[in-house]
Amino acid sequence: MDNHITIQALKYGDLLHYEWNTTLLEKTDSHIFVLSEYGRKLNHYTKQKVFTIKAWTIEYFSFHSWFTVSADVVGGKIQQYYCNINQPAKINGNIVSFVDLDLDYVQRNGEWKVVDEDEFESNALKFAYPEALIHKASKELLGLKELIRNKTFPFDGSIEMFIDRIPK
Repeated sequence: MDNHITIQALKYGDLLHYEWNTTLLEKTDSHIFVLSEYGRKLNHYTKQKVFTIKAWTIEYFSFHSWFTVSADVVGGKIQQYYCNINQPAKINGNIVSFVDLDLDYVQRNGEWKVVDEDEFESNALKFAYPEALIHKASKELLGLKELIRNKTFPFDGSIEMFIDRIPK
């Protein structure tokens, strides 16, 4: 496997939602860290648009946990975190995919908050999420909050260790 990775976010039912290309920083049996460059293109199939992302981003995808982490880095510091609640990521060659459940936990300006609860509720109906999946997503959000509060991996400084890999 080379260090070029395509990330694919899927909707429930494995429908392609959006994707972007990135660079592998670390791969273990349990997770990967990637570095997504400033100016990358995000192909958003649901919205039928291509977005240009204007931030360097260190991202974490777990093959076991029900969340992802995206940390935007500006001036050598993490400016914001964006965490998706999702089914564990899968890797197939150079493609990493995950099923995004539309429930997000975001830190901006030093404050954490849940966003897109309305989207989670409407998509639970639209995509017919099983009741067990709805409960699992809510439980995983609580677990994610606990990891952050306790500064547990990957919120223990592991993401920050990759900041020096961003080109100056």
